[in-house]
Amino acid sequence: MTATDPARPLQLSRSDHKTLSLAALGGALEIYDFIIFVFFALTLSQLFFPPQMPEWLRLLQSFGIFVTGYLARPLGGILMAHFADHLGRKRVFSLSILMMALPCLLIGVMPTYAEIGYAAPLILLALRILQGAAVGGEVPSAWTFVAEHAPLGRRGYALGFLQAGLTFGYLLGALTATALAQLYSPQEILDYAWRYPFLLGGVFGVIGVWLRRWLSETPVFLALREQRNQPPAFPLRTVLREHRRALMPAALLTCVLTSAVVVLVVITPTVMQQRFGMSAGHTFALSSMGIVFLNIGCVLAGLLVDRIGAWRALMIYSVLLPLGIAGLYASLVAGWGWTGLAYAIAGLGCGVVGVVPSVMVGLFPAQIRVSGISFTYNIAYALWASTTPLLLIALMPWSPWVCVGFCLIMGAVGLLTAMYFGAREATAFEDEVVRC
Repeated sequence: MTATDPARPLQLSRSDHKTLSLAALGGALEIYDFIIFVFFALTLSQLFFPPQMPEWLRLLQSFGIFVTGYLARPLGGILMAHFADHLGRKRVFSLSILMMALPCLLIGVMPTYAEIGYAAPLILLALRILQGAAVGGEVPSAWTFVAEHAPLGRRGYALGFLQAGLTFGYLLGALTATALAQLYSPQEILDYAWRYPFLLGGVFGVIGVWLRRWLSETPVFLALREQRNQPPAFPLRTVLREHRRALMPAALLTCVLTSAVVVLVVITPTVMQQRFGMSAGHTFALSSMGIVFLNIGCVLAGLLVDRIGAWRALMIYSVLLPLGIAGLYASLVAGWGWTGLAYAIAGLGCGVVGVVPSVMVGLFPAQIRVSGISFTYNIAYALWASTTPLLLIALMPWSPWVCVGFCLIMGAVGLLTAMYFGAREATAFEDEVVRC
């Protein structure tokens, strides 16, 4: 049946739920491997850089290595998207998670600056680049895979659930950091316990590869193959020639999604320790609560997409994003004692993370979908996520309201993008004539 055939079932079958759950769980394990670095940024800055450096410079360099992983995303994403469009979405999954897990394992066993000097940060940098290339292929392929499996009218929920799974990887990282802070003293973590989360990431990677053995290829890709409707020899060239109009909204919305994740998950936990003097254990616990409600927010946002449409849902969540972050920082600055509640509300407000994928998959046709998403998403994400944390960390001593102002700007970008492009863009996904 066609993608627009009303006879297509509107409810997720047991098989759909299995596929969605396996894709989300595998993605969560991969994101854990990538994000665990940031939860131990302060520790790693002491272990992998000269001790005579000022603390702020060591931290800045540690975050610099973290964001270098973002800079590597375009190359890995574009190459893996090419094969996803030609060979299938499923095959890219196992490769991407393997490329993520091995560097995570190696970080857990590698020597520190005290043992090998300047080679330590260089090796750490190389491993982060490899991880960045892996995650660059994971996210666009996952969005496409889930969207092409989901029944008509349930795509928003499916993608929202997937995003909740991906952000669950952040929660795994936060919970692991919280557990270590409870079980070990700061000196024990510095001496040896910091290695455990990275070794655990290697185990998670093996589990993720095993889980994805049970996934099946998407009906849309199989239909293309049966009809001998092969993708162009170079899908990216087709994207740049024939679908330039979709690149701008895709890039802008990637920046909005990135900003929500960076502020809520990456910057705020570090700021709470540095500027507001919270203990590591308390910070990680609050961060975990925020991520739990971010997961919930993604699913709720997906349900709203199915009810009112992706562009309208984007408008609503572009307004909720700065409001939630403003409430969180107001509680921190004023010391109201309701930081946990404020973090939960901020997580719900960041549900734009669950809306953007529904817009993105609708901007490109099936033959070049992964390449189109991967090109715009990874380049925008790389440029934005590599500069935003450094900029916000550098400006934070000037004012604690920097993150609020930043999210206000990004909320406006999301709102204006939805207002301008939402009325103009046809949804390629729903207009497909591919039989599946």
